[in-house]
Amino acid sequence: MNLDSTPDAERTLATILGRREINLDKLDKLTRHWARLRVVALAGGVGGAKMAYGLYQILSPGALTVVVNTGDDLDRYGLYISPDLDTIMYTLAGLASRTQGWGIENDSRACLSMLERYGQETWFGLGDRDLATHLLRTQLLASGLSLTECTRRLASALGIQAEILPMCDEPVRTIVQTVSGELPFQEYFVKRQAQDHVLGLRYAGSEQATMTADAREAIARADLIVLCPSNPLLSIEPILCVPGMREALSSASAPRIAITPIVGGKALRGPAADLMRDLGYGPSAAGVAAYYGQLLDGFVLDVTDSELQLEIRAQGIKDMITDTVMKTDFDRIRLSQLVLQFRDELCEGRA
Repeated sequence: MNLDSTPDAERTLATILGRREINLDKLDKLTRHWARLRVVALAGGVGGAKMAYGLYQILSPGALTVVVNTGDDLDRYGLYISPDLDTIMYTLAGLASRTQGWGIENDSRACLSMLERYGQETWFGLGDRDLATHLLRTQLLASGLSLTECTRRLASALGIQAEILPMCDEPVRTIVQTVSGELPFQEYFVKRQAQDHVLGLRYAGSEQATMTADAREAIARADLIVLCPSNPLLSIEPILCVPGMREALSSASAPRIAITPIVGGKALRGPAADLMRDLGYGPSAAGVAAYYGQLLDGFVLDVTDSELQLEIRAQGIKDMITDTVMKTDFDRIRLSQLVLQFRDELCEGRA
């Protein structure tokens, strides 16, 4: 999308700069500056995909790297399924369902219906075109390719001009500890609709995982690192648990900015606030900032929670307040522009 010649983009940047009008030369300079930045986004779920989409529309081809949670991955019907990788891919390729935020728009479910007729459980929804992704990924993995290389091939075939990286190539699985026992993430979240009281989480296999060279290199050369508005415990923490990941992020020269996934004490999607509460963390935007702690240089707070600003600043984290709810593509681009402007301000403060 060409932003530098649209009235909406002009109004957006005017808002960013605190002006009603903006010189077109200034607009062009800003958009060209931001397009050159190299950005790494840590993401999972629909919130992460929305943020990645906004950044993708602004940055130059190849400038965005998305490191994606694979703790949700599962084997189903003999296929390797990676829901968060797929959601990011489909979103950046313009294929994602506009209503659900995941899966493919207007996908049919003839295969799933036939499986149900055969007496199989069909609680995990799979569309027919979506199945093609899982079939090919499973075939590529069986041929000996890594998950990183499989993802690169799939994304390239969809015309995506960004690097989408799994958090690691080894299997790491989020296990939810409940009063009913341990549950694989998808059983807890999809089959049981996140109704169980959660006692704890573990990320099985994380100790044996290895940070990929691709992820390490992208983080080291980044101009900005974004922790997307994804569930801190279910989407971001599995990434941070990969040995070497937290250290690489902490030692990176780029500013690290997180966007709140909790607004007004409630998650925009999913059980983030409930999980934070169940596991002893503050179920608020300030609680999310405290959870990430010294990993952050900046935190984007929703205007609804502006009263939490001093609490976040007391943690030594700089803040920005704006409307963080992304209902439209324009909202995603607007928020991404604001985050890039916040990055520039943080860099100026370091100088």
